[in-house]
Amino acid sequence: MTNNLTIGERVAWYRRRRGMSQEVLAGRVDRTVDWLSKVENNRIDLDRLSVIKSLADVLDVALADLVAEPSLMQWTSDSGMRTVPALRAALMDYRRVTPFGASGSGVEPPSIADLQHELSTLWEAYQAARFGYVTGRLPSLLAHAEAAVDVYTGSQLDAARRVLGLAYQLAAVQLTKIGEADLAWIAADRGLSAARAAGDIVVIGTLLRSVTHALQATGRYREAVQLTNDAANYLEPNMREATPEMLSVYGTLFLAGSIAAARANDAITTRSFLQAADEAATRLGQDANHLWTAFGPTNVAIHRVATAAELGDVQVAVDLGPRVDTAGLPMERRVRHALEVARAYSTWNRGDDALATLLDAEKMAPEQVRYHVMSRQLVLAWVRQNKSRPSSTLVDLARRLDVMD
Repeated sequence: MTNNLTIGERVAWYRRRRGMSQEVLAGRVDRTVDWLSKVENNRIDLDRLSVIKSLADVLDVALADLVAEPSLMQWTSDSGMRTVPALRAALMDYRRVTPFGASGSGVEPPSIADLQHELSTLWEAYQAARFGYVTGRLPSLLAHAEAAVDVYTGSQLDAARRVLGLAYQLAAVQLTKIGEADLAWIAADRGLSAARAAGDIVVIGTLLRSVTHALQATGRYREAVQLTNDAANYLEPNMREATPEMLSVYGTLFLAGSIAAARANDAITTRSFLQAADEAATRLGQDANHLWTAFGPTNVAIHRVATAAELGDVQVAVDLGPRVDTAGLPMERRVRHALEVARAYSTWNRGDDALATLLDAEKMAPEQVRYHVMSRQLVLAWVRQNKSRPSSTLVDLARRLDVMD
């Protein structure tokens, strides 16, 4: 399987491998044979993850098998020549799950100040959508933070554990972003262990959000909704006199949950979670970036667009999406919203607007556009659906995204 198959073509490929007719598959997902035929022949776009997940369940394949994740990370001057495999090796270091600790690693722990600076540098790079840079340098940060936890005591140990928890959270969100859901789960679990050891309720809260994202990446949307409720109840006693950090963590938890609810086709819970996030944003008073959450009223607006698209309310996404001013947010948030707007335009048959939006997003953050399944599948569908020869602009974009030879 390669990157240059649409989701519909992958459905057809797995259906044939399972020896299943179109009639059987269509019936098991409560759709017509005509609908499935159009999906497999690229006459209908599969752009709602809830529908894709239902097909994956019947075909007994992982959600990632249909959405073509993960994608090969290119070597760049930012990433170097050791990317996801090096991060996988760091997460699967036997010393982390055996009694031998990091004493044999030979890594010297930096000072807490240097460790915090290293953490901030990588989080800022992530928010600037420099994914290769982050992936290539995360193994070093994790090794330094683990060594610090093994060596320091007292207040320095608590500080090191906080850094370690946030470093593993960064690993989780980065791995989720590039389609490595199983590794993201490991990272979130490790981060939660560090945060619990430090007794840091804020870091525990932000890592619970990462677990929610990891659940979504594997199509476990209802579990992600339940986790959102459980995590909110866990954090609730701290909300009466919440700090800006806590408000941001609490609000972004509900934003993550709103996406999960929308993908589970639960419009009532989606609205409830968005309302809770909006109330937290109102209390915060403005867009901010506490603990690299980019939380505030604008991020809530972005999620209103994304959830509308997931629920099939395309007109809402088309009307609201272009009006959201994301200029004050980190690049990763700005470009993620642009992808939603491009998807809405495409579904609304405004192909020129969709392509222009995607090209603008690519100029801002080429790595993010390249690695995101939404942009790759949009471009591939446009190429397949083009009855005449695709424009040179579209062909060039498809080649940059590695979905066309």
